[in-house]
Amino acid sequence: MLREAQPIVPWLYMLRKQNKANHFWSAFQIFLAALLRVFLAQALGNDSVSLTNRGNDGGDVHQTVNIDNHDNIANINTNAGWNSWNSVWDYGNGFVATRVFAKKVCYVNRLNKNLVPSIQQLAQFTKDKKAPQCAPPRTLQYAATKTPAQDLARYGKPIEVLCRGIPTYLAEEVQGE
Repeated sequence: MLREAQPIVPWLYMLRKQNKANHFWSAFQIFLAALLRVFLAQALGNDSVSLTNRGNDGGDVHQTVNIDNHDNIANINTNAGWNSWNSVWDYGNGFVATRVFAKKVCYVNRLNKNLVPSIQQLAQFTKDKKAPQCAPPRTLQYAATKTPAQDLARYGKPIEVLCRGIPTYLAEEVQGE
């Protein structure tokens, strides 16, 4: 005679069986998934920090930095009203993309490893909640192409997702005054 397999955690099985509407079970599953996500994020070495600073105009600027050490990607979200933007720094593919919400446009440029902090340095800055000690040179500027980029997939999936559906331009470093 074939017997029903016994669940690993019998009390969970009984709770699920007793609650016909499964309301508790759904809430418990959501709680368990959230708890698992927290532990997995710590195990995979992901960093996240949230900062609120006073902007140049006196308003608050909220910035969130998420670092995925496994995929070598940093995601920077800046919420500053009409001047909000998101940026993806893909260290693996060597590209940076910035989506400027007010202009409904995305810019993609090469990640200059001589000027941009490494992902490990960025993680340390976020943990210390400090900015890098040296600012980029004032002579460093970017010039965007006039024609939109055609194939976003070549810049990697995170950049493709960030810039999908809006005009995307390549930006190149130029030396300013």
